[in-house]
Amino acid sequence: MRIGAFGGLVFMHVPVFIIILYAFTTEDRTYQFPPPGLTLHWFGKAFARADIWSSLSLSLAVAACATAIAMVLGTLAAFALARARFPGKDSLTVLLVLPIALPGIVTGIALLAAMKLANLDASFVTIVMGHATFCTVIVYNNVIARLRRLPANWVEASMDLGAHGLQTLRYVLLPQVATAFLAGGMLAFALSFDEIIVTIFTAGKERTLPIWFFNELFRPRDRPITNVVAVIVIAVTLIPILLAYYFTRPDDEHETAR
Repeated sequence: MRIGAFGGLVFMHVPVFIIILYAFTTEDRTYQFPPPGLTLHWFGKAFARADIWSSLSLSLAVAACATAIAMVLGTLAAFALARARFPGKDSLTVLLVLPIALPGIVTGIALLAAMKLANLDASFVTIVMGHATFCTVIVYNNVIARLRRLPANWVEASMDLGAHGLQTLRYVLLPQVATAFLAGGMLAFALSFDEIIVTIFTAGKERTLPIWFFNELFRPRDRPITNVVAVIVIAVTLIPILLAYYFTRPDDEHETAR
């Protein structure tokens, strides 16, 4: 069992370590192993390129806006559906989580068709709208999972003590879902930052960092620079993922203690 687990970890993470290793190689064309030498030369060249900075800033702006929209819509949907019972609730729940279950190319084609029908030109706004569709699901899943674990009598007790709906929301429900809310936001940001398939259909002439990455892969001389950019992507996405893990971990430990 331990050997299998170790093999799985190696299978998943060795390609990542290869990219990181070859961001420091002195060889600019081949993947010679071991690398003939190590250098920070490619980091300097990457940081000096304006096209990388503009793509990076665009990706950060898109991820921030899509995450903000997703945190509002996903949280509202979770509060609306957590305790409610009505005909068709299961079907509505499936429709809510469908964008994250569909292949990205299907979502991208659907968004492109909707943009054509609405006479919308591809732009920063359409990228944000496309990313918000699947980011909302991430926030919704995190918040509703936390709401379902909360005892229903907490809300009833708050009401019995004289609190109205907004006070119950502010002092009882929101503190309980705060970490799940932040964790969903962190995961949504990481997912949006490196999304490429949906972005290709909604970006038009805009060039996010994953699209820049994709276009540069076919230039052998710039391969070490693409590895440097990959390292940047790994670093930017790893931070919110670790924060999301940190925000959700105390609840798991609390349940284990019970």
